[in-house]
Amino acid sequence: MKLLFDLFPVILFFVAFKFQGIYVATGVAIAATIGQVGYVLARGRKVSNMQWMSLVIIVLFGGATLLLRDETFIKWKPSVLYWLAGCVFLGGLAFGTNLVKAVMSEGIAMPEHAWTKLCVAWGVFFLFKGSLNLWVAYNFDTDTWVNFKLFGGMGLMFAFVIAQAFWIARYLPDEDEKAVDAAPSPAPEPPKP
Repeated sequence: MKLLFDLFPVILFFVAFKFQGIYVATGVAIAATIGQVGYVLARGRKVSNMQWMSLVIIVLFGGATLLLRDETFIKWKPSVLYWLAGCVFLGGLAFGTNLVKAVMSEGIAMPEHAWTKLCVAWGVFFLFKGSLNLWVAYNFDTDTWVNFKLFGGMGLMFAFVIAQAFWIARYLPDEDEKAVDAAPSPAPEPPKP
């Protein structure tokens, strides 16, 4: 459900683009993102840093698209957001904070080097995704870019998360180890007379 909530502005952007074009879709994306943040605040929940960044970036780049009637700005928006996310992951490591470990470490025991590699992978993934977005935006028509933004972006994220799950699974104890750990210890034998 959270994934659908997070994708809500992108899905509305996609639908609006298919029916009304890039400028209406941009306005819809701005309104949907504002509505999304407003909904979180109205429920008394904390708005994540990523949601705040997304709101600021869509208002700036979407606003520039609408004011200047230039779709280039809205095409840059995902790249800027992805690059910021990538820099946050990698910058956190540079300052001694592993954001992936902070979020995922509960219930998963991995060595420190594995957490570091995972955080680097997330950072590099977002930097790559931002660059790929611009490559598609500048080498294909707007319709192809919009399709890539929803389906390609979601597909890449899904593939990355699945690959990450397989990689993490190497560090999880297998079922045989769990069974041995969970089995009661045999009672000590009484001393023989």
